Amino acid sequence: MNKYGAIKTIVNGITFMSKAEARRYNELLLLQRAGLIQDIALQPRYTLQPKFSKGSTKYRCIEYVADFAYYDTKKRCQVVEDVKGFKNQIYLLKKKLFEYNYPELKLTEIR
Repeated sequence: MNKYGAIKTIVNGITFMSKAEARRYNELLLLQRAGLIQDIALQPRYTLQPKFSKGSTKYRCIEYVADFAYYDTKKRCQVVEDVKGFKNQIYLLKKKLFEYNYPELKLTEIR
């Protein structure tokens, strides 16, 4: 169990950080089998700020790691999903940077 009370859950040999994530993965698999979505990606990474150097100091890139991404065949768009039980300040900041850097992508929060 983590600090937010989430319990790791395994589905098809894949470990998810919470029961809610595992449940959503099962739902996405059903939607994919029905042909409503395709190309499910787990833990897709999006660069919010590239790495850089300032003088002798090197800074690593800042990334947002979503829970899922897939293509919605009905709406014809890429969807990025995050299963959220609690929205901390880091998530809110990264969400804002994601929205700025990737205006063409739809970020959906699942409860």
